[in-house]
Amino acid sequence: MKIAFSPCPNDTFVFHAWVHGLLPGAPELDVMYADIDITNGLAAHGGGPEVMKISYAALPWALSEYALLPCGGALGRGCGPLVLSAGGVNAIKDPAALKGLKVAVPSERSTAYMLFRLWAAQHVPGGVGEIVILPFHEIMPAVRDGLVDAGLVIHEARFTYPNYGLNMLVDLGSWWEADTGLPIPLGAIIAHRSLDLAAISKWIRASVEYAWAHPEVSRDYVLSHSQELAPEVAQAHIDLYVNEFSADLGDDGYGAITALLKRAAEEGLVPHMDWEALRLFKDV
Repeated sequence: MKIAFSPCPNDTFVFHAWVHGLLPGAPELDVMYADIDITNGLAAHGGGPEVMKISYAALPWALSEYALLPCGGALGRGCGPLVLSAGGVNAIKDPAALKGLKVAVPSERSTAYMLFRLWAAQHVPGGVGEIVILPFHEIMPAVRDGLVDAGLVIHEARFTYPNYGLNMLVDLGSWWEADTGLPIPLGAIIAHRSLDLAAISKWIRASVEYAWAHPEVSRDYVLSHSQELAPEVAQAHIDLYVNEFSADLGDDGYGAITALLKRAAEEGLVPHMDWEALRLFKDV
């Protein structure tokens, strides 16, 4: 079975047991490690692996061929994207100062970018200027070096941006939670509708539970794919993004996903859709 997910610590931690054949009865996986912008494109245009990790922002374009699975993804509190600017005297303190400026983002169909657009609609009169798409690990150096005025960052950048001397303008997760009271839907696991969705969900959940029960077993695998992150940073990343929603979205998770995509549809960022289709597959 072909699967695509990122090399980030939360994904490698979640899927370690399945990738390494530690789940009795689970099919062998052929893994494609890919940046979220790549999997979002595959989900939107077809021809991708049978199981993928994508942004919730890309979900409306994927649901004709794929179903949202109730486990394995990234959704939670205190784990949102950040908007960063240069530090020191060049730090941007007022969101309105982003008007007309150049901002680097990891993907135009990422949840991070969706949250940024929703926030900017409220806080940046006239809108930002040029949007530049960069791989997420290139964004902080670009802000530091003055190639862009601000950057939208995700994942372990929450913990490492001070190392680049950068200033946090806004935590979009904190903004979303304060504005809605809901957790933040970041990354979704989808599977082709032709598959046994209940069985795949069972194996993913078993892989999550194995990782929690045996965290030391996955350590070498996680660190080998984490772009030279310090072990403590990789562990902080896992602790933040692998939580109860990784085992089961539940009503709170589905409610947050629906709220995000409905608001995005009202802003014209995603197409309107049958919101019940999000839960057409119910894990049993």
